[in-house]
Order: sequence, then C-alpha cells, then structure tokens
Amino acid sequence: MKKRVKKAEYKGIDTTEMLAALDELEASEGLDKRMLLESIQNALVSAYKKDFGSDETNVVIEFDKKDGSMHIYQEKTVVRTPEDESKEISLKEAHVLNKEYKAGDVIRIELFPKNFGRIAAQTAGQVIKQKIREASRELVFNEFSAREGEIVTGLVQKVTSSAVIMDLGKVEGIMPKIQEVSTEEYHVNDKIKAVIVKVEKGIKGSTKIVLSRTSPEFVRKLFEIEIPEIYEGVIEIKSISRDPGLRSKIAVYSPNPNIDPVGSCVGQKGIRIQNIINELNGEKIDVIEWNEQPETFISAALLPAQVLAVDCNAEENFAQVIVPDDQLSLAIGKSGQNARLAHKLTNWKIDIKSESQFREMLQNAQNGETAEESVEETEEVAEVVAEEVEAPVEEVVEEVAEEVTEKKTRKRKTKKSEEGEE
Repeated sequence: MKKRVKKAEYKGIDTTEMLAALDELEASEGLDKRMLLESIQNALVSAYKKDFGSDETNVVIEFDKKDGSMHIYQEKTVVRTPEDESKEISLKEAHVLNKEYKAGDVIRIELFPKNFGRIAAQTAGQVIKQKIREASRELVFNEFSAREGEIVTGLVQKVTSSAVIMDLGKVEGIMPKIQEVSTEEYHVNDKIKAVIVKVEKGIKGSTKIVLSRTSPEFVRKLFEIEIPEIYEGVIEIKSISRDPGLRSKIAVYSPNPNIDPVGSCVGQKGIRIQNIINELNGEKIDVIEWNEQPETFISAALLPAQVLAVDCNAEENFAQVIVPDDQLSLAIGKSGQNARLAHKLTNWKIDIKSESQFREMLQNAQNGETAEESVEETEEVAEVVAEEVEAPVEEVVEEVAEEVTEKKTRKRKTKKSEEGEE
C-alpha cells in the first residue's frame, strides 16, 4: 500500500507555464500530452540523479494538475529492520511521520533539492524540443508514406552527378540519376513535378523520399490529373510502356460503349494530351484502345504502323505479325523501340514480318501445285488476314486463288509464245 508524505508548507516547483505549453502543443502539433509528460518525468528523474549524485532507482516525479506544481519523492518500503536504507525505512522512523504506517507499506518521502526548478525547466525544454522533432518526423513520414505513387511539385535545390535534391516544403526529396530522364536538364530553382516511388526512414529518424520522372506511374498520374474520366473511373488505364523522354504507349478502356476512351484522352484538338506531352517535355505518346482480343490489341499496340495480320499462339504467348513492306521499319521502330514498347504494353512476344516475306512463304507453298491446291493450303493464313481486314474468309481465299491462277495463266502463255517462236 502506497502512502504519500510531504511537508504541508511546501508548494512544490511551479510548472504552470510548462503544462500550459503542453496543452498548446497538443492542440497545434497533434502531440500526445500524456506521452510528453511521461518523457519529461523520466528525463527529470535522470537529471535529478545526475545533478545530485544519486543512483537511487526509487525516485518519483509527479505533476499536480490542479495547481501546476511538480513534486519529487523517494519511495521506501516500511520494514522492522532496514537492510538498504535507500529503499527501506524502519517502522520506528515511519511512525514519526505517521503513526498509521505499518510494515509492508510503501511510502513517499518528499525531497526538496535546491535549485532543481532551474534544472527541471532546462530539462523539460530539451525533452519537449526533442519530442517535437521526433513527432514532426513521424508525422512527415506518415503523411508521405500515404502519398506513395502521387505526383508532387518541388523546387530544385541542388543538382549533382548522382541525384537531384528537391524542396517539397516540409521535407526534401531525392531523385536518383536512374530516376532522371536522360533528355532533360535540371537547374537550381527549377519547379518540376515527380512521382513519389518510395518513402523510408533515413538517419536519425529522418524521412527519405525517393522521386522519379522516368516511372510509368508518372505518366499514369499525369493522365489521372488531366483526364477527369480516368480520375472518376469511367475510363481505365490497362497498361503503360515507356521509353522515358522519347515515347510512351498507354492502353485505355471504357466498359461504357458510348464513351470513346482514346478520344477522351486526346481531347478536342488534342488539348488534353498536349498538356501531358508538355509536362513530359515533348515525349511522344500513343494512346491505344485496349481489347480483350490479343490480335486486335497487338495490332493497335504497333501504331502508328499499319498491320495486315496477327497470328497468336496463346500457349507460348507469341504473336506473328505481318505488315506492308513500307511499314516494316515503322512497325519495328528506331532501335526496335516501337516493337519493344508494344511487347511491354501487351505482354506478348511479337515477331514482325513484311508482306513480301509473307508472300514469299506463300509462293514457296504453291510451287509445283495447281491453283486449287495452293488455295487449300493457304486457307489458314487467309483466315488470319481476313480477321484483320474484316473481310469474309471466302473473299480472301478467292482473291488469293485468282492471283495464283492469273500468274499460272501468264506463265503458260509465255511458254506457248516461246514455243511458237522456236
């Protein structure tokens, strides 16, 4: 049983102003006053032991919420014969204080250290400052952790060979070299946008925010900002592939048949897409309508190239694509860029062949056969072509047959002519 003993005339150390300051901090900074008081109490106990050469573990500090005073006590257990006087008090000595005490009681004897009010004020101030810093760091960390994947605007503070340091207001952000667009230049005091890709705790509890302008998520968020239909969920972004600073492909879809997802993203006279291109410093953007049919989706993904046919092997996730001769380089793109972006966008392996290569394969299959046999063997290929040109298979087969027959006829006439000359 704990009982408190103190001199009636002693009013304790005045901490009214400190307690009022804690109330204000709780309201303005969101700091927990109870947690702050516990930290201050622990710090004051340590300060007391240090300044008064005490190694006692039974020192207790309490704040009186009614009058704002602070009191320091030493707790001791009442025993008949004390063995450790720093923690125990004899029953005889306890009765001098209060005759109602009995063995086993834990009593508090108030201490009256001189000048401890000044020490207490300094210690409390240090603790409060430290806790404010810690709480502020925690608040910043929690705030930006919740904003991962969002776009922020910052002021470039420093540019080094390894990173760009940006001022985000409450905290600094770092954009490593790998997250910088190679075609862009950054200068001190430039105001730029970037997406938060990672938030982690750094040295001494500081918040480390990693930014990026190369991430496909940066493009996604720009579309969400610029296109209300995407932000509202009317239009979905299915996938994005990007060659930062050069070209991006974005696949969009709307379950509402009355909405044109591509047209909505481009905007009237291209105003919406142009705003995004401007933010990306001229990076080209291909907006493509997503389709659950891989043949149609792959064909669209290879834009701006025209596609004659797409033959998909779902088991191997492989697509054979046929394009006009004059579209082959466009379909592949400079350094394979267009084909590479189409592959990333669709997640299909894509092999592109020209129309001449296709016809050469067709002719090889027809050598030494009649037109009818050739048509029969090329019917499967014709079906692929028919799907892409939206013509009946019979028409495509007939066209191939007529072409083959015409060639055979010309060949026979030439042969007869040569025989007549002889």
